[in-house]
Amino acid sequence: MLTLSIVKADTGGYVGHSAVHPDMVAEAQRAVDRAIQNGLLIDAQVVTCGDDLSLIMTHRYGRDSHLVHGFAWETFRATTRVAQDLGLYGAGQDLLSDAFSGNLRGLGPGYAEIEFEERPSEPVLCFLADKTEPGAWNLPLYKIFADPFNTPGLVIDAKMHAGFVFEVYDLYEDKRIEFDCPADLYDMLMFIGSPARYVIHSVRSKALSEAAAVTSTQRLSLIAGKYVGKDDPVMVVRCQSGLPSIGEALEPFAFPHTVAGSMRGSHHAPLMPVRLEDATPNRFDGPPRVVGLGFQIKNGKLTGPRDMFADPAFDRARAQANEVMDYLRRHGPFEPHRLPLDELEYTTMPELEKRLADRWSPLPAPAAEQVPAEEAASSVPGLRR
Repeated sequence: MLTLSIVKADTGGYVGHSAVHPDMVAEAQRAVDRAIQNGLLIDAQVVTCGDDLSLIMTHRYGRDSHLVHGFAWETFRATTRVAQDLGLYGAGQDLLSDAFSGNLRGLGPGYAEIEFEERPSEPVLCFLADKTEPGAWNLPLYKIFADPFNTPGLVIDAKMHAGFVFEVYDLYEDKRIEFDCPADLYDMLMFIGSPARYVIHSVRSKALSEAAAVTSTQRLSLIAGKYVGKDDPVMVVRCQSGLPSIGEALEPFAFPHTVAGSMRGSHHAPLMPVRLEDATPNRFDGPPRVVGLGFQIKNGKLTGPRDMFADPAFDRARAQANEVMDYLRRHGPFEPHRLPLDELEYTTMPELEKRLADRWSPLPAPAAEQVPAEEAASSVPGLRR
């Protein structure tokens, strides 16, 4: 079995939260080159989206490997030191511990890992997002794997017609559930329509009995107990030969749907599909960005990436995202631009509630209305004189 792992972390922003410094990329590239030479990794690439550094790696050690996760952890520690030397913003902010504990679960970096038997032709899409949360993938994954208006293969491809199984995580209760679609589609939509809590973690083909997609589901604020940066999720989608085509997997991003994130992770904004060179959210820490990188995998080697959103066909989505951003920004601190209070990750509300508690008072009781006796009697049926 081949394992494709994407591990990402924000270990320092250049400038502010907008990009990754080239020296940090170079440090990570040196690390992956050594790991390939040493035989830990078959192949790897270093990619950035916004202020997040992503390691896209192939290997034979399976998911949650302490060797691969330990390598990623040490690589991010090295890039943190570079960020500290340069005085970059938020150096090491996604590293929530001083020590590695066997795998990256609960330590801050996000990761998505998928295991599969390599096909004769293995096209894979790696999606990286910045300034948003894991639930940002819910709508695209629903459209890719469950919506025939987006994915006609669900109707006309015999291997896709049986549908897909969606594994959904409840991030607040640490529970999981599987939905067998299309039979469970309406039930699933009730949950995944609330992407702050319920997140699609993986999708499996029923006909092929193979993994089709996987996402990162780490919520930094739930791990750290406070806001330390948005989660900036990643996702892998396998394509073709009984799985959605490349075009079907990209199509949902032609609609810049609204996600949580942007400034301080506390606003709604459109998810803008961009080419790699434009994956630097500057305006109000947004709009949130997504890049799509296409690879062909052969014997574990990554051929690519192709920059899939470097396509004028997505220009209208980018223009629409800017229009939506204009509209939402004009709401200022009012919802729906600002997230609801129970979803805010960066808030003064608890402090305000405590400080202003003594200034609140009960609403006055309604005053009794004084009505002359004669008028009151005349208004009651049967008492008229």
